[in-house]
Amino acid sequence: MLGFRASRIGLLILKQLTRDKSICTPTYATRSFTQFLQPLYNQQSGTRLFRGAIFQKHHHFSTTTASTSDQGTEQKETISVTFVDKDGDERHIKVPIGMSMLEAAHENDIELEGACEGSLACSTCHVIVMDMEYYNKLEDPTDEENDMLDLAFGLTETSRLGCQVIASPELDGVRLAIPAATRNFAVDGYVPKPH
Repeated sequence: MLGFRASRIGLLILKQLTRDKSICTPTYATRSFTQFLQPLYNQQSGTRLFRGAIFQKHHHFSTTTASTSDQGTEQKETISVTFVDKDGDERHIKVPIGMSMLEAAHENDIELEGACEGSLACSTCHVIVMDMEYYNKLEDPTDEENDMLDLAFGLTETSRLGCQVIASPELDGVRLAIPAATRNFAVDGYVPKPH
């Protein structure tokens, strides 16, 4: 639609140029561009003239697709999460919906290791959900997560891996305890034996 409208304006300019015999005379140079296009302005009610350029009211002239959403200025919805460290100190943070607790901890300088960077290859991002009500709102752990949790230090009934706990609206207000220690066999000198 926009391309059609722009082409129509271009055709009107071309018609005006061919109709106006003064463009071939030296007096044309003294005529301003806005005066030259004034007849076009009267024909197109949505057209505005500004310093010799034509602008369409409420339209952008571009060969690229323009996005109408303000993704950069949109505020992401967040939830409130409290991390409790081994000394009992609490840290309240806001976590965007869809972000894992491991990522949130790293972005907020909370000491949650995550040696495998969330690839379910370790148990160093082990957290303990402090309220059973919130634990029950989480999706059930996968077999892979359960296998890694079996290796976690200080395993409890409400233990989960922080990389697998994803912020969602129903988790607003969740409290997560960080165990006093982690077990990372790759770092602690564990050498796997061939089968």
